Amino acid sequence: MVEGPRRHSPLALVLLALLSEGPMHAYRMRRLIKERSKDQVVNVARSNSVYQAIEQMRRRGLIRVRGTSRGAGRPDRTIYEITGEGRTALQQWLATTLSTPAREFPEFPAALATMSAATPEEVARYLEARAEVLARRLAEAETGRAAEAETVPRLFLIEDEYAIAMTRAELSWVESLIADLGQKKLTWTREWLDALKSDDRE
Repeated sequence: MVEGPRRHSPLALVLLALLSEGPMHAYRMRRLIKERSKDQVVNVARSNSVYQAIEQMRRRGLIRVRGTSRGAGRPDRTIYEITGEGRTALQQWLATTLSTPAREFPEFPAALATMSAATPEEVARYLEARAEVLARRLAEAETGRAAEAETVPRLFLIEDEYAIAMTRAELSWVESLIADLGQKKLTWTREWLDALKSDDRE
């Protein structure tokens, strides 16, 4: 019995999309992910992550073994193809992921939620360092996308466009937070925090 689209991963989504183009082996999938810069949206730093995702999809009936390829001087490679269930799952995953924002738990909001453990001055310093990184990434991304946009259709750069928009928005917000800390529109002291704790205990 083939399961529905629950518990899919971004990597599985990308791999299924690749296999919808035609049968291929894991090495080619990983190479295409890098050639098309999809490694900016899915983590394939470890080669076994691709193989693990493939095996999970095979067990779920989303893909199947098509055969093996032989080549001089290299080991046999297993070729996979997408199944009908896999094509259905791909469309369901796309519909769900594009239409419904997922509840995610990234590190940065967690750090913001606990930043009172540091002083306002320390937080401002940390955020200034973050802003520098964001500004550098934004400049690099905008330059890279401008160069690629001359030859690559927008459809295949859309995730870069999204990343640039998100980075620009985060940088703007971080800079405004730094300004508020510097002007003491947002501030705290240990005594104030201790007083709040005392109120909570009463």
